[in-house]
Amino acid sequence: MKTTPSYRADIEGLRALAVVLVILYHYDVPGITGGFIGVDVFFVISGFVITQLLQRAFEKGTFQFRDFYARRIRRLVPLFLLVSTVTFLMISPFYIGDAYYIFAKSWLSSLVGLSNIYYFQELAQYFAPETRSLSLLHTWSLAVEEQFYLIWPLALYLAYRFGKGRDGHWPFRITLVATFALSVYLAGAYPSAAYYLLPARLFEFMLGTGVALFSRQLPALNRPCAEILAALGLAMIIATGLLLTKHDHFPGYNALWPTLGTAMVIYAGLHQTGTLTARLLSLPVMVFLGGISYSLYLWHWPPVALLHYQLIELTWTNRLLLMVGVVVLSWLSYRFVENHYRNRPWSFKKSFMVFIFVPLLIIWAIQSTIRIADDLSFRIPEERRALYQVIANNNPADLYKRCFKGDPVEFNQGKACLFGAESENGQPNSMLIGDSHAIAQIGFVEQLIKGTDHSLLMVTRASTPFLPTHIAEKVQAADPTQVARNQALSDYLGQRPMTVFMGAWWSAYLKNNAFQGYFLDTIGWLKDQGHTVIILEDVPELPSSDFAECLLKNMDDCSISATKAEQNLENFYRFRAAAKQRFPDVKWINPRKVLCDAQRCQTVLNGIPLYRDESHLNNVGAIEIGKVYLERFGNPLGGDEKKKAQQ
Repeated sequence: MKTTPSYRADIEGLRALAVVLVILYHYDVPGITGGFIGVDVFFVISGFVITQLLQRAFEKGTFQFRDFYARRIRRLVPLFLLVSTVTFLMISPFYIGDAYYIFAKSWLSSLVGLSNIYYFQELAQYFAPETRSLSLLHTWSLAVEEQFYLIWPLALYLAYRFGKGRDGHWPFRITLVATFALSVYLAGAYPSAAYYLLPARLFEFMLGTGVALFSRQLPALNRPCAEILAALGLAMIIATGLLLTKHDHFPGYNALWPTLGTAMVIYAGLHQTGTLTARLLSLPVMVFLGGISYSLYLWHWPPVALLHYQLIELTWTNRLLLMVGVVVLSWLSYRFVENHYRNRPWSFKKSFMVFIFVPLLIIWAIQSTIRIADDLSFRIPEERRALYQVIANNNPADLYKRCFKGDPVEFNQGKACLFGAESENGQPNSMLIGDSHAIAQIGFVEQLIKGTDHSLLMVTRASTPFLPTHIAEKVQAADPTQVARNQALSDYLGQRPMTVFMGAWWSAYLKNNAFQGYFLDTIGWLKDQGHTVIILEDVPELPSSDFAECLLKNMDDCSISATKAEQNLENFYRFRAAAKQRFPDVKWINPRKVLCDAQRCQTVLNGIPLYRDESHLNNVGAIEIGKVYLERFGNPLGGDEKKKAQQ
């Protein structure tokens, strides 16, 4: 590359280090547990480079907002359009249902620089998608950067315009400390918001902007000091990439180590360009990778997301092939796309129309088509469409939505929510209560109550396990709807003794140790009302929701490890043991007996896919489990003799 006064090869090397850490982390390379911090290194570099660019323009009096944003569009968007379009074509034969529609929505939000907000909202939902299969998930960091580009030029322009002659140190220091404190707070209190949204990352950009803004006022470094500072900074980046894990507090104080380290390397290079660290970062291979780092970042994730979706293991062979392919693609796109458009003298209007407005209309049309009239016939072979319909169109929460999504207090007691035998005087003698895991088992329960005298009313609600009023008011106080539903249920259950089937996502709630006591007291309350209590145990939880569509992916083996499934149930087993000791007459029904042996648990039964996501059964699957359960183990409710007599 042509050397200019503003060009620094060591910063290209920092970019290379950042993108390599991210790629190794996303490709599950052993030992790189904190490689995600490469994104934070990029943020510091961006803060420094953009601030230097703006400073030079302000000092020369040549800065124009429209020119700045036109350059940003030509620099970032053409390559994104290429990668995202190729990704769309690549996933179209494979992604189905919500996964395909989610891609289209994320494509639109990524183009306008809002994908971080989109993913923050999407992934916070109860039925959130499997993150490792989201092909454009990595664009969240680009959106954060683009949002910084929106606010920082104006802020710096106003500082130059009206702040001349004033000391800018203290306002900057106060803002830096405040944004860092905000990041620490958000990472603890709202970790998802901290991860995806700009406020918690702002201090990282400011570390870079601070080095650029105050480089002339900070102490000049002699060679030994620069060597030590640069080496220490590089060590902080690498150590964090190797030692941090996704379970640690982040960003917050753990983001300080790689970002401060990056700022230290940049600062040392301002005064001494030939340090050992700078020479290492300026090696030709590092400069090459740094130069194509934006292309590398965009290309590296979509193919591995498709592998995750297709349940293809990331072997070393797959990793190496991906790395080589991504480097080749990145070099080609850098040479023929990035460099082709970035220096074109197009106006802001032309850049916006060509690269944002027109593609926005096209992507919106694609998204609308997928949402309204996506014809699966051209994407899914005919022999697999019936399987897809089982998975996609048999969600019990949709089939029986009047028993799940209705009024929390005036819950539906009509025929739509009644199952089994005819009730006497319109009064059912049984109930199924609980959350979405309870309604997911209605097909299973329906098979058990056939031929018995159980007349069952189903009353369920998402994320609302049954707790009697006095417990619900304490535990669910943050959600008045949950409290209202459980108060209404408590009033109904207090009228007369019944048989109560209780289901829930036990393992999720029991991660909070206090819930063992809450559920034990709930069983006690039901017993005090004279009810016969039957606990529906849960089915094995899948490693990801992508396993629900295993049959559609031509997998030879759709089973999962029984050992891992059992590990997820450790808290439930403790609860069950305590409940059996305290309430020995409570009945426990375990559908896992049908699915699991000592080694494997099945996700398919008699050729039928059982799940609709990682933890919920589809209705056809639940019915099939019920049929097989009766064949193998008989009816735990009794009534077998009555059924035989009827036959």
